[in-house]
Amino acid sequence: MASRISTLKFLFVLISSFTISQKALAGDPDIISDFLVPQGVNNLDGNFFTYTGMRSLVDADFPTNFTVTKASMAEFPALNGQSVSYAVLQFPSGSTNPPHTHPRSAELLFLVAGSLQVGFVDTTNKLFTQSLQAGDMFIFPKGLVHFQYNADANNPALAISAFGSANAGTVSLPKTLFATDIDDTILAKSFKTDVATIQALKAGLASK
Repeated sequence: MASRISTLKFLFVLISSFTISQKALAGDPDIISDFLVPQGVNNLDGNFFTYTGMRSLVDADFPTNFTVTKASMAEFPALNGQSVSYAVLQFPSGSTNPPHTHPRSAELLFLVAGSLQVGFVDTTNKLFTQSLQAGDMFIFPKGLVHFQYNADANNPALAISAFGSANAGTVSLPKTLFATDIDDTILAKSFKTDVATIQALKAGLASK
């Protein structure tokens, strides 16, 4: 009996350790220095920690299509290891940010101007929606499908999103499903429709 208890304790510790390690690996990895410097970069100064890519938005004409301007690790290398990034979202009237997910981070959206219809679907397939006005914030939990839509026919909307990852990643459902090489027959069976409908959806996405 004693040996069985010891074995159970060992298995419990092993499983617990595995769970903790998986939680630790769930976000951006911790670094053991103040910041990470790309290879070949020498003589660091304040310029390395400054991102000027958003200057193009100042006093610029509002875009005619939904536009995302990112400040992630790809655009701003100093973010590597810092577990943070931003995006500016510009919504002309009637535009949408189609259903998508961020596999590595939650998204905290702050609506600067205009109004937005937003929502996400949890793992029980429950839909949570809200109508946001300027000054409101909304959280999209990590990895869940979500969307934003500017239903205002007369006014644009501007939002800023913060992410708890230097590289949150974006998986667009329309593009992932209909703009890749998933077989048409598989998609038709999955959506309980026919191949012609799937091909029409693919053609519609390709024309944009």
